[in-house]
Amino acid sequence: MAAVKGSKQYKLRVVKYRPLLWWSFTLLVMCVVSAGVYGSYHFGVMRGMADQEVALADVARLTADLDASQAEKESLQQQLANIKLGAEVDRQSNEDVRQEVIALKEKLAQLEEDNSFYRNLMAPTQNQRGLSIGSVEIGDTDVARNYRYKVVMQQLATNHQLLNGSLKFTVYGKLNGFDTSYELHELSPQVSTPEVKLRFKYFQNVEGRLELPEGFDPERIELVAQSTGRNSVTVEKRFGWLVEETST
Repeated sequence: MAAVKGSKQYKLRVVKYRPLLWWSFTLLVMCVVSAGVYGSYHFGVMRGMADQEVALADVARLTADLDASQAEKESLQQQLANIKLGAEVDRQSNEDVRQEVIALKEKLAQLEEDNSFYRNLMAPTQNQRGLSIGSVEIGDTDVARNYRYKVVMQQLATNHQLLNGSLKFTVYGKLNGFDTSYELHELSPQVSTPEVKLRFKYFQNVEGRLELPEGFDPERIELVAQSTGRNSVTVEKRFGWLVEETST
């Protein structure tokens, strides 16, 4: 046969046909592929289980950390509550102590005043002998324009005798802008006469309640006390209108 000029010639080889070998090779390839697929699957499953175990361990650790943080938070909250309670108890204790100190100081002042009062009664100086006007107190009440009053009359002497006399109590102020005065019997239901009778050996309290008329603004109190007998004396004193608040 004449060769075609210009075309490439390939060598041909005749191979004996062996179907058993071909099927064996095909089966081998399929086994290798199946083993590879199974190995990959098994590896994936094992890797997934390992990753799951790590994830579960992380979740357990985070849960434990959360529980510990929550417990620490509750502990700190309790400590803060205890500190606040302790501070409140300390504040209340300090306030109680302060109020007790104030009460003791007031009691001490009252005792000193009483001591001075009785000492002057029993051992007056030369210039303080005889009838004397002690203290004057005006206190508020729970009724508008209604007040408590108390006047202490005393006899300063080393040898006390029964003293008789009278006291005139007058409140001065302005009524609707005009100067006005009221005597005690015009303001107090406990007094029915212009002068309060005095009869005591050491001291006498003149006290009760008075009510101021509407429109009247008090400014001062004038007291005139007079004893009777051979050595009668007259004592006068003026006090500004000063109202003491009732303690609560």
